[in-house]
Amino acid sequence: MLRLSKKLLFAIEAVLDIAYNAGALPVQSGEITKRQGIPRRYLEQVLQQLVRAGILVGVRGPRGGYRLARERRRITVGEIVRVVRSLEQADEAVEDAAGAELGRRVVRPLWLDLQADAMKRLDATTIEELCTRAHQAGIAGEYAARYDYTI
Repeated sequence: MLRLSKKLLFAIEAVLDIAYNAGALPVQSGEITKRQGIPRRYLEQVLQQLVRAGILVGVRGPRGGYRLARERRRITVGEIVRVVRSLEQADEAVEDAAGAELGRRVVRPLWLDLQADAMKRLDATTIEELCTRAHQAGIAGEYAARYDYTI
């Protein structure tokens, strides 16, 4: 089932943070923790899953951190949702046949249809679009704050 868990919210925020605050250097997890208030225990696990899924690239070394593995216009929120759902899958058991007939034949199909509609929308929403929304909302990015190009 599609649900907005802390881990899912943190994963979307982390990828958006990396995309929005990217510069010449990778974004370090400590910076994400500080900006987003995401507990490090959640963050590191999610970031590693996102690296394994090909959404992020981990960079080792003292100035290491994370970068997007692809252009932000080529990463969708739906991809991130699927990665996190694979971590949380043990909690799900919608496919089992237990329950009343109304639930099995009416309510569950409705819920699955709603979930499919939500995933279509999430698959159509890119990290680029979320970055644009953040910019339009007046949220300053770290990268822009580090470099002042006024003469």
